[in-house]
Amino acid sequence: MGETITKTLEATLAPPTAHKERRLQRTTATYRRALRAAFESGAKTQSAVNDIVTEYRLTSYAKDALKSRVPQLRQTHSAAELDDDHPVRFTNRGWKLDRSKDRTHEFCWRVPQAGWGNSFWIPLRINPAQRELWDDLYQGNMTVGEFRLQECRTNWVLHVTVEYDAPEVDRETDQTPVGFDIGESKLLTGCAYQDGKPTQPMLFDGGRARQLRKEMFTTLRRLETRGADQKIDERRDYFQNALTDIVEKASRRAVEYAQQFEDPIIVLEDLTNIRESIDYGKWMNRRLHTWAFARLTGRIEDKAREEGIPVQFVNPAYTSQICHACGHLGARPSQAEFHCTNSACWVTEFQADINASANVAARVDPWGESVPWEPDRDDSPRDGSASDSAAGHREPSPRSGQMKLTAFSS
Repeated sequence: MGETITKTLEATLAPPTAHKERRLQRTTATYRRALRAAFESGAKTQSAVNDIVTEYRLTSYAKDALKSRVPQLRQTHSAAELDDDHPVRFTNRGWKLDRSKDRTHEFCWRVPQAGWGNSFWIPLRINPAQRELWDDLYQGNMTVGEFRLQECRTNWVLHVTVEYDAPEVDRETDQTPVGFDIGESKLLTGCAYQDGKPTQPMLFDGGRARQLRKEMFTTLRRLETRGADQKIDERRDYFQNALTDIVEKASRRAVEYAQQFEDPIIVLEDLTNIRESIDYGKWMNRRLHTWAFARLTGRIEDKAREEGIPVQFVNPAYTSQICHACGHLGARPSQAEFHCTNSACWVTEFQADINASANVAARVDPWGESVPWEPDRDDSPRDGSASDSAAGHREPSPRSGQMKLTAFSS
């Protein structure tokens, strides 16, 4: 049975008329009020959420999305508070797309609106790199999942989750999985997985990116208090360009690293909703949300495909928390340090980012079928004790030299 690929398509709405802009703003504001009301009520079931959101003027597609989202925030993400810019989510029942090559913008999306006959169409500026995928979506060759609308500065952005069957791969070739972990300490860590163990890892430091993000936050906040709007735009562009340069360098380094291995296949974490799923309070949200997770992942994928290197995405759950050798949940006494708490495993101390990237690489079958991750529940490690160990551990990998922190401290 072939692999099913899950991907997020992106499009920017063409500048709406003043009337449509007001309707988009009204829908967004109403959705967020309903989300906050349901969240702050402590509702943990779809039925409880439904009792709260029923009174709000939203489509059934948005209300159904809320009924799934609020319990997820509570139970899966253990969110203590909400961020202020949650996107408007719709279930796939409300999806409608139109296409005509006679228009300036070929694709048009029907924006769901509450009330019979109130929905309206708006042109889309699609991501050119995803053109073939948008064609397949219109032709019905994909399964549409949830779709999301969000205001990003001066633009409205649409994200559509889709699933489709991966093409068959040649099973006569022994590919080398090369996993990548994107993080805070090290912006990018790569690790090939050969003979059941990490091989020749690479690390791309994130220090400059962290410094730029910190400078951007403090500088823009200071300018905002002064009301220097023009200066804000100039400085924001400067910081964004500098971060883009880092993303380009890191993605190029990733592909060059993968190319040194025979017949590589790049393995990335599926971070589709990472920005929306992080809800650790305003301070941590600001710190984590400014990471260009999706941008870096996307650029690695683009550059890899240009070089003819296949790319696959895997479930990111627990990749930074389990031991790559035995699969037990371990402890993270520091950002860069991983300890395996399984006394039967040869791993004791390991560089945490390399451990995570090795887990990413090991989670894909070189023949193109993603390895499932079980169990699908919240058993993230607390203190590394055995009671937090996950079921279904892998067999220990062949003993290898410990990759300790001192070897990768530069």
